[in-house]
Amino acid sequence: MVFERIFGARSLAAALLIGSGVGMMAGCATTQVVVQWSDPEFVGRTLRGEKVLVICDAPDVVLRQVCQDQVAAQLQASGALPVISPDAGLTVGPPPANDRTLAAARAAGARAILGSTIGPDVTVVSPGSNIGIGVGVGGYGGSGGGSVMGGTVGIGFPIGGGQAMTGYAANLVLTDVATVRMMWTGKVTTPASQNLNVQMGELARVGVEAARAAGFF
Repeated sequence: MVFERIFGARSLAAALLIGSGVGMMAGCATTQVVVQWSDPEFVGRTLRGEKVLVICDAPDVVLRQVCQDQVAAQLQASGALPVISPDAGLTVGPPPANDRTLAAARAAGARAILGSTIGPDVTVVSPGSNIGIGVGVGGYGGSGGGSVMGGTVGIGFPIGGGQAMTGYAANLVLTDVATVRMMWTGKVTTPASQNLNVQMGELARVGVEAARAAGFF
């Protein structure tokens, strides 16, 4: 009876500890703007109702396409008119590296270019865990002056296997097509996850929201 009560209490405590740890990790993870900068000469020049060319540099084709779609959706929700060029060779870098990008923007009648460079920011490796529960039973006196000494019962069981998750960062640059000057730039990071679609969506949402808060949309 004593063993059952102790084991039940230890099991409940372990379960509560696991649950609270997972909750703390989930609560601390958030996509955020790490740093941003604006050119004061462009303050107040809104791009609402204007065409904005959207380009993304990413480690692979699928991430680039997902990034461009997500950024375009956020721009449209902010009142701009996003344009995605079919030219897969466009780059985010400064002139003369992006002369091809500038030509595409001018051909599309875009007033600005919003370029995003996507890359891994941090990788978190979570090894497999084990929970061990030890129950100690003390000694007691028996009849006839004898004594009985109890031992310790140890129970261990695994919780899941190891896995690696990657957090991504986006360096966003908003460029004025007419002057070829940078209007705004910011770096956004997202917590480690295995869901790339959600990560790309959060990077686009937080990045465009930052540019909107700076007065560009």
